[in-house]
Amino acid sequence: MSPILPRQRLQRGAVGAVVCGGDYQGLGIVRSLGRRGIPVLVVDDEPSIARFSRFTTDAVRVPDLRDHLSVVDSVLEIGRRLRLDGWVLYPTRDEIVAAFSQHRDELRRLYRVPTPGWSQVQPAWDKRITHRIADRLGIATPRTWYARSAEELARLDVQLPVAVKPAIKERFIYKAKVKALRATTRDELLARYRQACAVIAPEEVMVQELIPGGGESQFSYCAFFKDGRPMAKMLVRRARQRPPDFARSSTCVETVDLPQLEEPSERFLAEIDYYGLVEMEYKLDRRDGRYKLLDVNPRTWGSHSIGRRAGVDFPSLLFCDQLEQPVEPCRAQPGIRWVRLTTDLPTSLMEILRGRLAWRPFLASIRRFQIEAVFEPDDPLPALAELTLLPHLIRTRGTRSWQARTT
Repeated sequence: MSPILPRQRLQRGAVGAVVCGGDYQGLGIVRSLGRRGIPVLVVDDEPSIARFSRFTTDAVRVPDLRDHLSVVDSVLEIGRRLRLDGWVLYPTRDEIVAAFSQHRDELRRLYRVPTPGWSQVQPAWDKRITHRIADRLGIATPRTWYARSAEELARLDVQLPVAVKPAIKERFIYKAKVKALRATTRDELLARYRQACAVIAPEEVMVQELIPGGGESQFSYCAFFKDGRPMAKMLVRRARQRPPDFARSSTCVETVDLPQLEEPSERFLAEIDYYGLVEMEYKLDRRDGRYKLLDVNPRTWGSHSIGRRAGVDFPSLLFCDQLEQPVEPCRAQPGIRWVRLTTDLPTSLMEILRGRLAWRPFLASIRRFQIEAVFEPDDPLPALAELTLLPHLIRTRGTRSWQARTT
């Protein structure tokens, strides 16, 4: 473990936050809390931009934030050494969420842990459970098939095209660097299924219908949820994403007014007695006009920092609630646009060159955004750091997928 960066000293007795994962998502949490004078410690296992923020009090580099036991051991060691009693833990990745949830009782001896228990997290962590609950509640989902072997898959009446994707994305996404693999023929389907089974167990492989449309057809219900109701809520439309087909992240989103997603989302979250920050992703199927549930993310999401400008500062609301301070119900203002230029510009340029994106509307959207994911005038160093880290980001998170390299 590397030493703490020589910045401000953590004040004993002050209650702050530990942000685990320092990419742009973690940076949004740092700025949300730091602007309120809350001390923030960033913990990461890779070069990250959040540690360069002027709102970061200190930062620690650890060897590993992917293995559950390593995550818990590192966070506990840091907390004991720095006397972070009562600090609030913020996970930014799915595997960190799972580690905090499964070891919640142990972590709560030192920290405040807003991540709920495993019975609340597992229905979001495992898409098979997500879909079972959604089906029981009458919430639409894409049609999905499961097979225990390639032979069993060959006998299924699968309606092509489909996406081959993991029910639990933790191991799959780091290997494949994509969320799903496209199959348009029976031969492709069997090949993609075998590729997925080389990384994850066959029972974790989902074969799911492809709903027509790209990022412009995807929407999210975002909330701070407590006691069966939203304390804060925000609806967003994903204007663009990266990669354009099976996105790992949004590159441009806008807050919208979409009451159709509120009732089913809140019914789902109440059913699992969820607490905390959450994003529920949907895709509009224009064939039948239904919004179909894709994912439930039990943590902050990539574009959560749009909330601060739209009137729902999610990380700060959660911090206040953890310290038993009053939180008044609120909802986001529609029409606020967020963009991450380092991914939106190159992705959009490729789409323009392929004839799939018109350049005039793209330029108009770039001129109309209110918040950039990384650059802010009063905190410019993270954006400069991101430019220097681009070779590392391309190498570790590039869109040249495992599918392309293995076919």
